[in-house]
Amino acid sequence: MAEGGTLSTTRLILRPPVAEDLPWVLEHMNTPAVMAHLGGVRAEDAVAESLADDIAAFHTGGHQRWTVWLRDGSETRVGRVGLFHLRSPAAPEALRGQREIGWTFAEAHWGKGYASEAAEGALGYAFGVLGLPCVYGQTSDSNVASTRMMQRLGFARRAALDYVDPDYPPADNPTTVWLREAPRD
Repeated sequence: MAEGGTLSTTRLILRPPVAEDLPWVLEHMNTPAVMAHLGGVRAEDAVAESLADDIAAFHTGGHQRWTVWLRDGSETRVGRVGLFHLRSPAAPEALRGQREIGWTFAEAHWGKGYASEAAEGALGYAFGVLGLPCVYGQTSDSNVASTRMMQRLGFARRAALDYVDPDYPPADNPTTVWLREAPRD
């Protein structure tokens, strides 16, 4: 990891979140399209509180959610990717507290491979710097793009761990669980 928690990939820079990200998050990430499988658009104060939590957690050993920027000098934010501790009370006990990856990207930047590239950067950090033996991912069958991305990233479905999450509508249930193990030397 580079200075201050920043990661770099071929086309992207993953930077720790800052308060100045809030207007961009509200305008480009808290949209019906981006939030379609994540419980829907949230109130501005909830988004601000979540970003403040991300900032605090990043620097105190909690979860890491990076803001993803293009590396082309344009200073363009394109999305967010993070490593979290799985907290859903609806999840099977075996999953709670495990590390999971998640991503959201602004609709204008879908289909360009940025999400996969950022996720690979975060997974490299998870397996290399953190030394995690595995990382989980969660989605739903209704989120076809995310399901395909799990497969492209080398995650394997763990259907025995799927669960119904009452925080999401029936169309986005059950939550499907995926696992990627650390590379073996």
